[in-house]
Amino acid sequence: MSAWLPGAPCTPRACVEATRSAAAVPRAVLRLTAVAALVLAGVALSPFAGRIPADWTRRWCRAIVRACGVRVRVTGTAPPSGGLLLVANHISWLDVPLLAAVRPARMLAKTEIRRWPVAGPLAARGGALFIERDRLRSLPDTVARVAGALRGGAAVAAFPEGSTWCGRSQGIFRRAVFQAALDAGVPVQPVRIRYRTATGTASTIPAFVGEDTLVASLWRVVSARGLIAEVEVRPALAPGSHPDRRTLARAAEPGATSEPRWTHTALVA
Repeated sequence: MSAWLPGAPCTPRACVEATRSAAAVPRAVLRLTAVAALVLAGVALSPFAGRIPADWTRRWCRAIVRACGVRVRVTGTAPPSGGLLLVANHISWLDVPLLAAVRPARMLAKTEIRRWPVAGPLAARGGALFIERDRLRSLPDTVARVAGALRGGAAVAAFPEGSTWCGRSQGIFRRAVFQAALDAGVPVQPVRIRYRTATGTASTIPAFVGEDTLVASLWRVVSARGLIAEVEVRPALAPGSHPDRRTLARAAEPGATSEPRWTHTALVA
C-alpha cells in the first residue's frame, strides 16, 4: 500500500443520497449543457492559461460549479501570490474547481486522470503534477517535484486524504505532501469543504466515492435542488510553525482546532 493510496470505507449505496425524480430531468439537461459549454470554453483557452488573469480563472471555476446547480459560499481568503500548498478534505470532483476558486493552483493528481477524455488534457495544460499512487518508489521524486514548484512561487493543491469520503466522515491527512512544503519553506493553506442543502442539512449527494462513476455522480448533482458548497479557508500555517510533517499534517486537518479569521463571505446566487 502506497502512502498516496489509502482507502475509504464510503460507498454509493451506503453513503450517498439518491435524487430520482422525473421532474428533474429537464433541469438536469439544461445544467449539463451549461457545464459542457463552460468546459469547452476552458479547453479552447487552455493553451493561453499562463496569460489568463487569476481572477478570471477563479470566476470560471465558480461558474462551473454554479452551472451544476450548486451555490458557492467562500469564507476567508488565501495569499494571492507566492509559493503555497493548498490542502483540503476530499468529497467530490466538485472539490477541484472549488479549490481553484480559492486560488488557481497546480493540482496534484493521480496518473489515471491524464487518460481521461477532456479532463486529462485540460489538467495537463493547467500544469497538473501527476503521481503514480501505487508505486512507493516514486514518492521521493514526487515530493521533490512538488517542492520545486513551490520554490518557484507556484501554488500546488492537494487532497491529502488520498481518497474521497462521503462528508459524514473523513480520513486523516497523509504526511508525504507536507514534506514538500517543509522542504520549500512555504506556508500551508488548509481549506475545509462541506456540502449542504438549502435548509443547512449536510448532504452526501455530491460525494464521489467507491465504485461510483463520474457520469452517475454528475447526473446526481445536476438533478438535485438547493445544494450549497461551503468552502472555509482557514488561517495559513506559516513556515517553521510546525517541526515536522506529522504535526503539520495534523494541524491542517479539517477537525484541527483553530480560530478562523473571517475576512469576507461571498455567496454566488
